[in-house]
Amino acid sequence: MPKARKSQPKKSSSRRKSKKATVLERINLNAAGIDVGAYEHYVAVPEDRADPPVRRFEAFTSDLYQIADWLKECGIKTVAMESTGVYWIPLFQVLEERGFEVKLVNARQVKNVSGRKTDIVDCQWLQQLHTYGLLSGAFRPEQDISVLRAYLRHRDNLIRIITTHIQHIQKALVQMNILLHNVISDITGVTGMRIIRAILKGERDSVKLANMKDHRIKSSVHQIAKSLEGDYRQEHLFVLKQAVELYDFYRELIEECDRVILSHMEKFQPRVDLELKPLPPSKSSHKKPQRNEPTVDWRTALYTMTGVDLTSIPGINASIAETVISEIGLDMSAWATEKKFSAWLGLSPQNRISGGKILSRSSRKFINRAAQALRMAANSLTNSKSALGAFLRRLRSRLGPAKAIAATAHKLARIVYHMLKFGQEYVDAGEKYYEQMYRNRVVKSLQKRAQSLGYALVPFQQLTEVVS
Repeated sequence: MPKARKSQPKKSSSRRKSKKATVLERINLNAAGIDVGAYEHYVAVPEDRADPPVRRFEAFTSDLYQIADWLKECGIKTVAMESTGVYWIPLFQVLEERGFEVKLVNARQVKNVSGRKTDIVDCQWLQQLHTYGLLSGAFRPEQDISVLRAYLRHRDNLIRIITTHIQHIQKALVQMNILLHNVISDITGVTGMRIIRAILKGERDSVKLANMKDHRIKSSVHQIAKSLEGDYRQEHLFVLKQAVELYDFYRELIEECDRVILSHMEKFQPRVDLELKPLPPSKSSHKKPQRNEPTVDWRTALYTMTGVDLTSIPGINASIAETVISEIGLDMSAWATEKKFSAWLGLSPQNRISGGKILSRSSRKFINRAAQALRMAANSLTNSKSALGAFLRRLRSRLGPAKAIAATAHKLARIVYHMLKFGQEYVDAGEKYYEQMYRNRVVKSLQKRAQSLGYALVPFQQLTEVVS
């Protein structure tokens, strides 16, 4: 006969774990949600504040002030809106001026929700999520930094436009079979523009044109003269003339933009006294400003703004440092640690784990101008004799150029974070010091591994002395 099962004693009610349903707490009782559009904005407030609780406003300036007035009447204190193109900027600024706490929400946080098919439902959904504190606002620096950022982004647009006109100049030269780009590296440099302007003035003697070369040009006069023997057709000369005029015009605009940026930077409260702590000499190997670098002294203004010399970091010049500051600001309290700062830049590995297995460690794919600037700085360290240059070359040989640049940019971000938050100065240990420290780490690891296997690691020189 089967054995009777022993009856298990019932657990006392005091030992039972009570499972309570999780209830979301309403944190922001005075919250509103706005769905931003190009032609109209939909605004939602709590249902007990207005009837109806959702109103439609047009996108004109007078309507933006009507939105602010209506929100004040409804007792709203905080507002959540999606970052739709650039249409949110005027409304954001109006609401901030009126004293509202405005959160700019990334659309990725709320887009994958079923049943939201109209703008009215969108704004109500934003209002509901914001009421329960489920939305995190995007980072936006203080007003003075936002102004600086607008200037810098406009300058980048001017540089993109002027690059197009440089291509038009080169195309017009090639159509006349003037292969000047084959003998000099930069047709918009001193030699290239001197020769092109002489051609537009009517000079056709290739030898005379070749003798206009700068003494730093490696190509001979004969080579340059040979490249200037072309078919000077009138229609191509006309295109070349207008392309050069547009190039000069946009160069003037960039120089004007540089002066405006400098004047705005000088308005910031200085963090260092130049008389007590003067700016150290530049460590840049370039004596003259390179292409697209500012034509005015941004470096001194950056030093007084930040209190540290960011250009002392290898690979970072005044233009890159200015771009980074305009995107992240001067207050590092927005990021508690350097890890969170690197993650916000998109330079930290993002582990994708499923079933306990790491599927991918690649960084997030999104556009961050500060991260792009740091990647450019990292890419320029290929031949650098600094410790960062040695770090880049070691990783490039093992992981490839893309991952090596990303890892070096991540290291640059950590250095920038420490300098801005703690006022620390950067001291480059040098390539030899880095290589020696890396060698010591490898040797120590090999010694531990040999010891675990019952062997001893002996230097080769000591071994040969024992044998002899």
